[in-house]
Amino acid sequence: MDIPLIEQVRIQAQMLVPIVKTLRAELGAETANALILKALGGIWREFGENWAKEVNASSNREKLETAWVTFAGGEALEYDAASADDGTHEVNVTGCRYAQLFEELGEPDLGFLLICSQDYPLFEGFTPDLELTRTQTIMQGATHCDFRFRPAAGGGGS
Repeated sequence: MDIPLIEQVRIQAQMLVPIVKTLRAELGAETANALILKALGGIWREFGENWAKEVNASSNREKLETAWVTFAGGEALEYDAASADDGTHEVNVTGCRYAQLFEELGEPDLGFLLICSQDYPLFEGFTPDLELTRTQTIMQGATHCDFRFRPAAGGGGS
């Protein structure tokens, strides 16, 4: 039984949100956030590395297409994607049920911490020869998330 990622996140949020709130209350938000980013970053990077081995893709373009289809499962995302011959890839997420979920929980900042912040280590593992930049997210109140992938220094980036 395949459970869409959005539903997995919903289930995880029921446990993680109270834990994060307790850690913030006990340790302070800055220390708690740093510990969470450290712990989850390693997990997501390793997940990305393992996922890359499983994906049958001959190029970064195919890998990214697989990633976005997975993230969008269960109608979780609306997005536009474009790739150029120079190895750059742009994705604009224009609708995000992940953001809606954390808004409904009254915790959009935790959504950014637990979901959006993990994009970087995930893609470091999944597409190590691409560098991700993003200047805004729906989770933080923007109209869209602007994912930009470009070949990393010394990387091929197809």
